[in-house]
Amino acid sequence: VQLQASGGGLVQAGGSLRLSCAVSGRTVGSYHMGWFRQAPEKEREIVAVIISSGGSTWYGDSVKGRFTISRDVASNTLYLQMNSLKPEDTAVYYCAADLRWRNPNWYIRPEGYWGQGTQVTVSS
Repeated sequence: VQLQASGGGLVQAGGSLRLSCAVSGRTVGSYHMGWFRQAPEKEREIVAVIISSGGSTWYGDSVKGRFTISRDVASNTLYLQMNSLKPEDTAVYYCAADLRWRNPNWYIRPEGYWGQGTQVTVSS
């Protein structure tokens, strides 16, 4: 399985970006998939998750109401629509496949897959 992330860039506060993650080797609905982010000198954190069966979604508190995770089966792509961006959203964003819930958070399984990061920079 390979994940190819794209769509990062520089945007002003209040703006929007859409990240994409092209999936190859398995269908996008085969796994619980999600987006993580890592800011400089901070730990990587989960941002959003979409469940493999049924497509239910989960969001971290810091992005609820602003970010939307989705997937397109036809193109086998995972998306993250980011609206009302804030400077604190600045980070490298990673897509990931084969996640699991272990209270109180989501984690990637040891056999899971990472995409390469894409930089998102929000200027104030």
